[in-house]
Amino acid sequence: MKQSSKSQPHTVTAVYGKGRTDFDEKSDHADLVKEAERLLESQAQDGDQEASFLLGQLYFEEGWYEEALQQFEKIKEKDLNALYQLGVMYYDGLGTQADHKKAVDYMNKIAECDTPKAQTLKHAALYNLGRAYLEGYSVKHSDAEAERLWLLAADDGNPKASIKAQCALGMFYSRPHTTDLKKAFFWHSEACGNGSLESQGALGVMYLKGHGIRKDTRSAFLCLKEAAERGNVYAQGHLVSYYYNNKLYSRATELARRISKYDDIPAIARTTDCLPHYITQGIAIALFYYARCLHLGLGVQQNREEAMQLYSKACCLDTDIFAELQDEVIFG
Repeated sequence: MKQSSKSQPHTVTAVYGKGRTDFDEKSDHADLVKEAERLLESQAQDGDQEASFLLGQLYFEEGWYEEALQQFEKIKEKDLNALYQLGVMYYDGLGTQADHKKAVDYMNKIAECDTPKAQTLKHAALYNLGRAYLEGYSVKHSDAEAERLWLLAADDGNPKASIKAQCALGMFYSRPHTTDLKKAFFWHSEACGNGSLESQGALGVMYLKGHGIRKDTRSAFLCLKEAAERGNVYAQGHLVSYYYNNKLYSRATELARRISKYDDIPAIARTTDCLPHYITQGIAIALFYYARCLHLGLGVQQNREEAMQLYSKACCLDTDIFAELQDEVIFG
């Protein structure tokens, strides 16, 4: 399980884009990194605490994890940002052997800090601790503790709190043994309003199926369409389903054809900040309906051989989704 790293502007941009009239984004990246490192090292040696953190962050962003770890270790007692990044690195084994206990200890230290400057980091740390309890990493699995920590991290939908925690609560209340669809809808609405792409796709499906809210196909379509345009593959798959079930076969096949070319789920997850599990489901849904259109010649020239290949691929991606869609087609 990947921990959530605190979002930062790229360090090269932070160094050159602030107060610099000669900043050229087209300059060679390696040269910019080298110059940024030189400037930050000089400022750090002069006692600039922000520069000390940015130097470690530069190393982190460039994938120089051992150097980042060393830099963050130097300043962790004075800089909560550095302590947080160390928690992420020890959790995921970046630049060092994974040490989940140390990672959880660092996140707990941040979560217990009450200084005004720590609030944003505190919400992020609480979110990560919730993930640890949900999945039983270095702590005993506890749904109740994960829920408690996420509620603290979500802070009643505060846009400055953890939007990831708000989205996670939406998913938590949609799980079979912690189901409360009204709460799920509430938290996905909060997260979506605060910019969560993942929750926007989930809301579209909830409107479409009437889960936690009265069924509203217009709101479902608008939610799914906007989320799909922003890159949410789960929403794209359900939009294909929406087009198919409304007999808009040409639209269904056009979108599904594009989705059928997706081949790097981890890269999509990094780009969209959506979970790989739901990206996989979105692709499987699109492939199933594309295969259906090819099989029956709906909105596209009939090609049963290609349809069989797509059915097989959809089934391999997500057997449960494939079986569910088959039942819908057969039994309605």
